Amino acid sequence: MSTELDGAVWFKSSRSGAGKECVEVAYLSSGRVGVRDSKNPQGAALIFGPGDWSAFTASVRDGRFDDR
Repeated sequence: MSTELDGAVWFKSSRSGAGKECVEVAYLSSGRVGVRDSKNPQGAALIFGPGDWSAFTASVRDGRFDDR
């Protein structure tokens, strides 16, 4: 795992509900954002740059990933 993730403070979305199948997010000191599977916290994590994370979250808010 990336040393950039050492000491990261992970959290789940307040909208994730009581389910155990969630992703966790950590805002990293570099300004980047880590994302991991809450069921496998020792597994791989993705790291996004600030611009990429902003574009992704904007797409989610706009409903671009909603089932149609």
